[in-house]
Amino acid sequence: MAKQGSNERSTANGPGRRALLGAAALGAGGAVIGLPGAAAAAPGTQAGRSGESGKGDYRSLPVPTIIGHRGTAGYRPEHTLGSYQLALELGADIIEQDVVPTKDGHLVCRHENDITATTDVADHAEFADRRTTKSVDGKALTGWFTEDFTLAELKTLRAKERIPNNRQRNTLYDGRWQVPTYEEVLDWADAEGRRRGRPVWTYVETKHPTYFRGLGLGLEETLARSLKRHGLHRRNSPVILQSFEPSSIQRLRRLVDSPAIVLLDAAGTRPWDFRQAGDPRTVDDLVKPEGLKWMAGFAQGIGPTLDLIIPKDKDGKLTSPTTLVRDAHQAGLILHPYTMRNENTFLPADFRKGTDPNAYGDAFGAFRTYFETGIDGVFTDNADTGVLARTDFQNR
Repeated sequence: MAKQGSNERSTANGPGRRALLGAAALGAGGAVIGLPGAAAAAPGTQAGRSGESGKGDYRSLPVPTIIGHRGTAGYRPEHTLGSYQLALELGADIIEQDVVPTKDGHLVCRHENDITATTDVADHAEFADRRTTKSVDGKALTGWFTEDFTLAELKTLRAKERIPNNRQRNTLYDGRWQVPTYEEVLDWADAEGRRRGRPVWTYVETKHPTYFRGLGLGLEETLARSLKRHGLHRRNSPVILQSFEPSSIQRLRRLVDSPAIVLLDAAGTRPWDFRQAGDPRTVDDLVKPEGLKWMAGFAQGIGPTLDLIIPKDKDGKLTSPTTLVRDAHQAGLILHPYTMRNENTFLPADFRKGTDPNAYGDAFGAFRTYFETGIDGVFTDNADTGVLARTDFQNR
């Protein structure tokens, strides 16, 4: 997930010794979940009370849930098996994948179908003529796109860091991993689950589903087949579905019973499927009690931007929390907002340190402030920071 509309500049200081020790303690069964003082769960849920992630349904996950955004994109090139593996080792409760299709209908894990910045495709002379300009969800993009490549062709490419000027340390891993298929990720999760003796939770987003359906590459049916093949199609399966297009979640819920959330972009924006269908509602309508009640009819939660939880003023400083957490909980929905990152440029101005936009700021302070609103979890590029922040929060 970008998520959409988010600032994408960053850097990558690797996880420190304290962070790695904390993550190691978690992996060894360290008691960092279910502690006194844990954030309240959504009404009617048991989130964070089971004491063990991955047992039971999504309500058994620790609260606040730490979601590895594109794996752990702060430390490894995003959406690679290396990024997913490190997120798991650093203690993430759920590992996120975004899926887009190939020309021959396979789902691969990329944040966008435009792979110009995340692979070495530009270095392959044999694909030079594939560079083109397309309109994706109303935005003109020039580059190379997954839907113009077969899976075999994509497998000749290597993944690389998307924003190397900012995450310079991540470039060390350029070329190390291929673009993974979603099936490969599920196989990886199955193997890791067996090795660890508990399921590995995954969080999968359908990217641009209306756009791809118009190309005859519907995502939902292919995704549902993969989920069923791996036994992840039930209400208590260790997977959560997500999409910025509510109709994609509705379609998926007709195919599988896996839990799902609706992602919400910035205030005032309008989901692309709403635009295509002539639905006049915007995110502003969806976060009202009536909109939340409507989404609760087919989803278990929402994934709003952090700004929908606590807006910022013109100087980038936090203002007062909205009523969204309370209202969503009253509708029976959990909240997994996005995205927490360590770098100053991504943090509210209140938590920035120094003048280097790519230096780490007071991420722990920012995590604490958002946790205090009662959110049920958060997407983060830095899983180890999130895990330690949760421990601090629960021990306060």
